[in-house]
Amino acid sequence: MDCIFCEIIKGDIPSTTVYEDEWVKAINDLNPQMPVHVLVMPKKHIASANEITEEDAETIGKIFLAAKKIAGDLGLENGYRIINNCGEDAGQTVKHLHFHLLGGRTMGEKII
Repeated sequence: MDCIFCEIIKGDIPSTTVYEDEWVKAINDLNPQMPVHVLVMPKKHIASANEITEEDAETIGKIFLAAKKIAGDLGLENGYRIINNCGEDAGQTVKHLHFHLLGGRTMGEKII
């Protein structure tokens, strides 16, 4: 399997780690779209949201608990957005489940 996020998780590709535990790794996005733009991913390789199984329920919960902690640590008291791109039409370019945690300025109600 040739997955850039798996390589980052293993430490083979350098990244700026924002958070890490046994389930989750979170890194700063190399091309930030907001003042805060963190990628939150499971350490287990799951290709996309469409590949999540019942066995992954605990992992998904850990991702959202990590996102909440990261947002708090980064001072996003006024809110933040979590986005997941699932599939080619949605713009998923890396086939490893990940969530974009965005914040640091007012975004408004529109998604895009």
